[in-house]
Amino acid sequence: MVGSNVSHSKRHTKRTFDLNLKTKRFWSEAEQRYITLRVSCKGMRIIEKNGLDAVLRDAQSKGYVDLV
Repeated sequence: MVGSNVSHSKRHTKRTFDLNLKTKRFWSEAEQRYITLRVSCKGMRIIEKNGLDAVLRDAQSKGYVDLV
């Protein structure tokens, strides 16, 4: 999404509204290894609540993730 920064003198300059993505390692009990994902902060909360393996299964069933 694109918008404007507006200064005190009302000058407009272009800016972008970026997603709040972070790179984080999660431990997978099913695979006994770390998996690195780029997820939003809300995604991290969902993974902490439901568990990584359950979230990955749900994302795969919805077609968001293609697990090899």
